[in-house]
Amino acid sequence: MRISHLNCATMRPPLAPRMVAHVLLLERPDGLTLVDTGFGTADLADKHRLGRPFLAAVRPALDPGETALAQVRALGHDPAAVTDIVLTHLDLDHAGGIGDFPHARVHVHATGTEAAQHPSLAEKQRYLPAQWAHGPRWETHVEGGDDWFGFASVTALADDVVIVPLPGHTRGHSGVAVRKDDGRWLLHAGDAFFHGDQVREPASRPPALSAFQRVMAVDNKARVRNLERLQEPGPGER
Repeated sequence: MRISHLNCATMRPPLAPRMVAHVLLLERPDGLTLVDTGFGTADLADKHRLGRPFLAAVRPALDPGETALAQVRALGHDPAAVTDIVLTHLDLDHAGGIGDFPHARVHVHATGTEAAQHPSLAEKQRYLPAQWAHGPRWETHVEGGDDWFGFASVTALADDVVIVPLPGHTRGHSGVAVRKDDGRWLLHAGDAFFHGDQVREPASRPPALSAFQRVMAVDNKARVRNLERLQEPGPGER
């Protein structure tokens, strides 16, 4: 499997380090898979639908060249070859591009779709129903008896793409683990942490981002518990 790391949305929040929407493009034997999507072309065509609070809080670059659609093409692929999209969660800066791949199956934790489609008053600002108005081919998943390095998990695709629930940032928030050709694992942790230093030893927490994480979490205690688990050393690559 070839794995490409893409930035599908540059964000420049005031008083905080620059952030990106980290997206993976997986070249699997049976087609292309995206892990998250960043913003989509429709978001850039009408940025106001993202909402003034969001635009002011993160100041996104909204560069057409950063969309997953543009980058899939730039890598020489036909966008129609994207057969699957696996989402860590449905926040508007992670799920905006699903409409650019309307024939792809969209995999997400079942609690995540419930949160996005039936949000509480406090959750409404983080989801943008227009991003899935095209009627995606949803594939919802709930963890069962599977285990990934001590985390509950559920297989999303074959045996090499696994959804790992990491709730806290949102309801149903998950990581997506990808098994590489050498047998080691790469974990896309979504928004389980905002900065790489948070899972290094010793861990550090940029103050502005730490405050932003607390504000954005629907369950901050659960978020912190999962972050502490991700900080623990373990076998393989996590």
